[in-house]
Amino acid sequence: MKKLSLFVLLMLIVSCAKEQPDLIVKANIKGLKKGTVYLKKAKDTVLITIDSILINGNPTFELHSDIESPEVFYLYLNKNTNQDDAIAFFADKGITEISTTLKNFVFDAKIKGSKQQETWEEYQTMISKLNNRNLELIKEQFEAQKDSDTSKLSSIENEYNGLLKRKYLYAVNFAINNKDSEVAPYLALTEVYNARINLLDTINNSLTPKVKASKYGKKLQVFIDEIKEADKNK
Repeated sequence: MKKLSLFVLLMLIVSCAKEQPDLIVKANIKGLKKGTVYLKKAKDTVLITIDSILINGNPTFELHSDIESPEVFYLYLNKNTNQDDAIAFFADKGITEISTTLKNFVFDAKIKGSKQQETWEEYQTMISKLNNRNLELIKEQFEAQKDSDTSKLSSIENEYNGLLKRKYLYAVNFAINNKDSEVAPYLALTEVYNARINLLDTINNSLTPKVKASKYGKKLQVFIDEIKEADKNK
């Protein structure tokens, strides 16, 4: 009887262990009293809800998901107003911790979790600087137009075109230099998807076998194959 009880106990332990979700998102939204928070991810061209929780007083919560390989998820907040916000993050199996505020939901977000998230944040840091300069150029262009300063407008246009090229090349080089990260094929699919096929091929061919077998690695291969097939039929 004792042996049977021990066997049943062991089976219960194994069963409980299997029920542990692949991804656990532990989050805290300072200042949030009421609202619904969703965990979402992209499927085809739309965001689908994976898990959700209704917040009523406690701003600390958990959301869960299955995950086969690292991919981008979204912590999506419905504030019961006309405005909804979403924090994008690169997740892998295990625990991802997100802390932010209700007032600045996206901009105050601090994310601790996967190594892919760290890599993605490195990319975003540089892109953010380039985007800030882009905003400055828009302001300068507006002022130059008011003053009818054609020389300044020409200079701004040249810098703007150069900035676009820098962003493009940075994304390509970053992907190639991080060939062992699932961030690489994700950038190819989202940031430089309209690049010349040889650039996409270069990124794809540089990927490690593990990354090639990931969700975004497989998608990139399909995407490239479809482009090449379409080019054949032109």
